[in-house]
Amino acid sequence: MLHTSMGNIIQVVDLVAEKLQVLLENYAFLQEENDLLIAKVSSLETQLLREKQQFDSIERDYQSLKIAKTIAGSSKDSTETKRKINALIREIDACISQLSE
Repeated sequence: MLHTSMGNIIQVVDLVAEKLQVLLENYAFLQEENDLLIAKVSSLETQLLREKQQFDSIERDYQSLKIAKTIAGSSKDSTETKRKINALIREIDACISQLSE
């Protein structure tokens, strides 16, 4: 009876050891996969930042181009631009006069 009981205990211990080994292998695999995913996220964040900076630069260039086109545009556009500039000058003069008081 003692021999059979001891045999069962050894089988149970062996089974637990095998399952523990499988768990450790799975853990190592998942840890490696996690490290790869963290590196990929970091790379994508860097790429996103570069692309956002590029977008901002293109947006500034576009705004500058719009202003240049308005200034160099047709006589109608030129008249409108001059009107806007004159309105801004009047606003600035009004501000200066209020500050002088």
